[in-house]
Amino acid sequence: MADSFLILAQAAGGQSAVPSIVLFIGLFVIMYFVMIRPQNKQLKEHRELVAGLKKGDEVITRGGLIGRIHVVSEREVTLEVATGVRMRVLKTSVAGRYATAGEPAPAAKIEDKKEEK
Repeated sequence: MADSFLILAQAAGGQSAVPSIVLFIGLFVIMYFVMIRPQNKQLKEHRELVAGLKKGDEVITRGGLIGRIHVVSEREVTLEVATGVRMRVLKTSVAGRYATAGEPAPAAKIEDKKEEK
């Protein structure tokens, strides 16, 4: 009886490593489409947002400040958060454009498209 287990163990030990390599590559592909690709897409969109900032845009910062851009320089923007109150912030700290009363937020536009389908 013990000899038959030895024979089965030896037969199973001679398998190739191809299935495990295929599994590893498959996991990497799944991780790419689930984690890496969306993060790169979001980074690209943020770079386009920062590059497209101009005077008069109403924006929100990552810290939650809402203001209108008064001056745009190479690395900074000056936000007017209230009448006569201006703050300098880094361009990279701008999280997105802030929707005014007459214009829907960009996130709402995306949600509306999803609901239409």
